[in-house]
Amino acid sequence: MKLSVIGTGYVGLVAAAVFADYGNDVLCADIDAAKIESIKAGKLPIFEPGLEPLVEHNIQAGRLRFTTSNAEAAVHGNVIFLAVGTPTAADGSADLSYLYQAASEIGRHITRPTIIVDKSTVPVGTAERIARIVGEQTRVPFTVVSNPEFLKEGAAVDDFMHPDRVIVGTDDPHAREVLHRLYQPFCRTSDRILFMDARSAELTKYACNAYLAARISFMNDMANLADALGADIELVRRGMGSDPRIGNKFLYPGVGYGGSCFPKDIRALLTTAREFGHSLEIVASAERINEAQKLVIVRKLRQRLGGDLAGKTFAVWGLSFKPNTDDVREAPALKIVRTLVGDGARLRLHDPEAGKNFIAGLPPHVAAACTLSADPYDAAEGAHALVLATEWREYRSPDFERLKRIMAGSLLLDGRNQWDRQHVEALGFEYAGIGR
Repeated sequence: MKLSVIGTGYVGLVAAAVFADYGNDVLCADIDAAKIESIKAGKLPIFEPGLEPLVEHNIQAGRLRFTTSNAEAAVHGNVIFLAVGTPTAADGSADLSYLYQAASEIGRHITRPTIIVDKSTVPVGTAERIARIVGEQTRVPFTVVSNPEFLKEGAAVDDFMHPDRVIVGTDDPHAREVLHRLYQPFCRTSDRILFMDARSAELTKYACNAYLAARISFMNDMANLADALGADIELVRRGMGSDPRIGNKFLYPGVGYGGSCFPKDIRALLTTAREFGHSLEIVASAERINEAQKLVIVRKLRQRLGGDLAGKTFAVWGLSFKPNTDDVREAPALKIVRTLVGDGARLRLHDPEAGKNFIAGLPPHVAAACTLSADPYDAAEGAHALVLATEWREYRSPDFERLKRIMAGSLLLDGRNQWDRQHVEALGFEYAGIGR
């Protein structure tokens, strides 16, 4: 098929590269000229495992091209995917201005019957609003379809190629047939394409993220209770996860969730609910718990060191919101670092991929109190305590004996419950986990 993808973020770039890899003729558009030139030169704007060789291979094969012209993309594609950002507005709602701008441009330039697929995460009713915007610009027949993404950063390419479900929201029989044909190669072992109306598709995306966020916050709430009771949340987690009605996914306590999806989508869903007179108390509680959880490590640090952190040096391992990405949007480490600097501490930081993005996201006075190290042990040298904020694989089994020699203190704050408490305490460390 001839496909166009508007947007070169995590969703757009992954979708364009994978669709091209499966034989489609894909034109990917972004109004950011510097980003497009960078991609053409082989430097992607994001770190995503497996994506760079996929993009390079399909550019060389002639199946994947890039442009700064949405008009060119509108003319190229029989199916046009909208994958532009929908950031949080000042009132907590989703800012749809970029999406509506792209829709208007598409409407002005399509020349033949077109299927417009909204892949951005949007409030319920957005497909109808896109249809109105496009319809104001053209008399060419078109259909708007809701097709929310369910990609995990760090595993987005594999998620796209092997989806556990593909949600397609449309009542149009032709659009259903075309989208089924497009996605069927990804679902050959079993048909996991679910058709529904557009509003239900839009709500499905928000409902999934809200439920997963609630599970994370529930476990963090239980972990804090376990701390107070002297229980071990890791044993509790295993006991809960063995119940098939509960399962073991998203039951890992830690320092809270972050990223480009959960925080933004939770706020947008709560805003939508309020507009319709519904409070969504469970979802609202999950958000409150999560924001407080980001500082649980700071509270433990203050307790262990007597409350006065001024003049002390702390190492922080892991700055991205999750492993295998350089995305630091709403990463718990941001709040941890800002708070510790506010307490007068100096920070030595390390992350395999996200360091530069992290420093760029800090206020200048906070960044001035931080040193970004290229090696995790350099970051730990002379530190009075080591904080694990993100569970990158290279942090799973560090050389604890080396850490004991180079650190000025012996406190390990395991924000992801990755380390064996008995092992590190036997080496002379003081250990503090989450709910342990």
